[in-house]
Parts: sequence; C-alpha cells; structure tokens
Amino acid sequence: MYDKPMLGLGQAQDAIAAILAAANKEPDRPLAIAIVDDTGSMISYARMDRFRELPKRMALRKAYTCALSGQDSKDYAERLASQGRMVAEMGDQMLAAVQGGVVILHQSGSIMGGIGVSGLAAQEDEDLAKIGLKALGL
Repeated sequence: MYDKPMLGLGQAQDAIAAILAAANKEPDRPLAIAIVDDTGSMISYARMDRFRELPKRMALRKAYTCALSGQDSKDYAERLASQGRMVAEMGDQMLAAVQGGVVILHQSGSIMGGIGVSGLAAQEDEDLAKIGLKALGL
C-alpha cells in the first residue's frame, strides 16, 4: 500500500490568498495564479480584474510544468537550454520553459503540485509564487 501526500483545496486557497494579498498592494498590475496537483490538474485558480487572456493561460502552463518536471519552471528552462533542447521537442503543448512557477514538494521529497503566476516580470512572478509556497506551510 502507498501513502501519497496530496495538496488540498483549502491549502491551495490559502496560497492564492497570500499571493493576492501581496499583489493587491499594486492593483494596477494584474496577474493570474494557478495551482495544480502532481498530475498537473487544476486545484484552484484566480485572476485579478482587468487581466488579459494570454498570461492567464501561462499561469496554468507554468504550474503544470513544475508539477510534471518536479522543478521550478526557471530551472526547467535552464536545463533544456543547457541540453540545447526546446520545450516544443517534449511533445506536450502545456509545458512552458519560462520563469514564474514553483514546484510544491512534500518534506519527503514527493511532488505535490505546482504554483504558476503570470502577468508581471518573470522574477516578480516567481517571487509571488514563492509567497504562495510559503503559505502552504509544508
């Protein structure tokens, strides 16, 4: 029998609330947040008012990439670049080799999911995703 740690909706909503609390300090800079489980399936999503469609999709793609690759999206992008590869070669249109997503790991090392933030500069997206990760209390 297996004992697999799982991310719950309440935890995901706490992470989103923490990210939005930080982001709402500058409400004229809207963003989107996606949190997925270890299979890349969405658990929770939020976007600020007046948000554009493309970054909304990118938040989900960043979270998905983290969950499936087991690493932050920036590290995934750097790994592909160091191998001279492109994300298109992976055959999965949901993968995104861009900064702004963080992997959610259990203390045992098991992948629990990913958090993707999109809409601001890449480093700002990642910094906000890390605020959400901290709010998970893992």
